[in-house]
Amino acid sequence: MPYYEHVFIARQDISPAQVEGLTETLAKIVTDNGGKIEKSEYWGLRNLQYKINKNRKGHYSLFNIDGPPAAVHELERQEKINDDVLRALTIKVEEHNAEPSPVMSRRDRSDRNDRNDRDKRR
Repeated sequence: MPYYEHVFIARQDISPAQVEGLTETLAKIVTDNGGKIEKSEYWGLRNLQYKINKNRKGHYSLFNIDGPPAAVHELERQEKINDDVLRALTIKVEEHNAEPSPVMSRRDRSDRNDRNDRDKRR
């Protein structure tokens, strides 16, 4: 089956718990249509480059999907209906990378640097 990377942005005014519920709902859509979520990452609340529907920030999430095109089409259709999803992008890839995405690894490094800076100040 083909491999896909799918990123969606949820509204800024919903809580991280609601984003988790939305992620589970969207993952269920993929699995119900014969696909499989290889990896799911929550990238957190991040600034948008420009306003989207009066939102300056958004909750970013990533799916690595292994499934038929019909599963991805149904996922995208459901996201268009859902008011909590601002934008979504799906890209077909040759293979999935098992390592954390560059966004997650950069966040981990910056968190570590922040902790080290705080420790040095003490």
